Amino acid sequence: MKYVLPLVGTVAAVSLFAVSTANQAALAVEKPSYTDTFEQLDLFADVMARVRSDYVVEVEDGELIEDAINGMLQSLDPHSSYVNPEDFRRLQEQTTGRYVGVGMEVTQEDGYVKVVAPIDGSPAKEAGIKSGDYIIEIDGKTVLGLSLTEAVNTIRGKAGDSVTLTIARMDEDQKDITLVRREVDREVVTHEIKNGVPYIRISQFNEKAAPGFEGAVTELRRQVNGRLPGLVLDLRTNPGGLLDQSIKISSYFLDGDKVVSTRGRDGADQQNYDAEPGELLRGVPVVVLIDEASASASEIVAGAIQDHDRGIVLGMTSFGKGSVQSLIPLRGGRDGALRLTTQRYYTPDGRSIQATGIDPDLFVSSFPDDGEDHSRMSERDLPNAIENENPVDDAQDASETAPEEGAEVPADAVIDYPPVDFDIQEDYQLQRAIALIKSGEYPQRLAELSD
Repeated sequence: MKYVLPLVGTVAAVSLFAVSTANQAALAVEKPSYTDTFEQLDLFADVMARVRSDYVVEVEDGELIEDAINGMLQSLDPHSSYVNPEDFRRLQEQTTGRYVGVGMEVTQEDGYVKVVAPIDGSPAKEAGIKSGDYIIEIDGKTVLGLSLTEAVNTIRGKAGDSVTLTIARMDEDQKDITLVRREVDREVVTHEIKNGVPYIRISQFNEKAAPGFEGAVTELRRQVNGRLPGLVLDLRTNPGGLLDQSIKISSYFLDGDKVVSTRGRDGADQQNYDAEPGELLRGVPVVVLIDEASASASEIVAGAIQDHDRGIVLGMTSFGKGSVQSLIPLRGGRDGALRLTTQRYYTPDGRSIQATGIDPDLFVSSFPDDGEDHSRMSERDLPNAIENENPVDDAQDASETAPEEGAEVPADAVIDYPPVDFDIQEDYQLQRAIALIKSGEYPQRLAELSD
């Protein structure tokens, strides 16, 4: 199974150590060069034996080996990791959209757990947890020193049990939020008519995405008594998911055209993925909303629609995760699985958006131009992020005023900001998307972008 989900794990450690005089000479010896893999494995065994016999507290062999494997994989890139058997089971549950927890996508930054996005309809979303929040304590205990997996497992638990998260948010005092764990039956597709314009939001690309989208289109058609006058497709804060679901969603807008291609280490192993014939929404004007937290599968859909001039992409530069992870079961899953980055992906025009992201056709900010730093973390900010092997000029010549962290905005980008006194809850980006469809300007703007 192939994933384009930005699951990130980093390990931070601070050490205080003393070296006996007997070992001082060893510090001056040059690092040995091992040419034989088995010699290096012998080195690992020697280190592990010394830890088992001399470390200040007793340690479990299984934990040592699991952490060593994760250390190797996480040194490659932020998305490769070992998945132990229990986490493998949980991961399979999440791809079906049903699991027990508090409902949020998280990553790790500077040793703390950082919220990528709360899941719609989850305890986290209902409690007001926001994208960009830092979780600094879980039930009164610091998260420093925990791996991301350990922190996530601590947050999870039995349905009905509560967990208290200490949240740090920019320009606000830290606060405790108590959540009651429950089964999160994630409805990843929601729809409604907003100010006369059909609107569909996809919050994640799990197995429910394509069926949910098709059902939403059917219901919206019923509500407007026929053909849709236009559609706003909201992919903001969507962290990605399954590759096949992004292809199915793209197929509703493209009639057999290329959606994405992937290439592994050997450039000759390119695979092309085309849309299914049919194009459910043939001729319907579409505006795709993206932001800095739109990642991987979201970027595949937005990039395909953009490259084929099938719609207008509006918002801010996306996250920039242009890699594909393969989930490789070990001994049929009995030993867990290996989540390994095996391919990069490319838009239909051959663009790699790894660490650069998708630039929207129309830059529209959700925040006023008030001098505050509203930037979010992007792929390029993650430790050991894979570089874009052929970055576009705009990404290299980013504006000097672009934030030090977060997706870079091209120097010549004209950004549409809401008024300074605008209430961000009113959703300026969505308002601009609806206005674009209702005003009748859509055909002209799309034609201009196509030239």
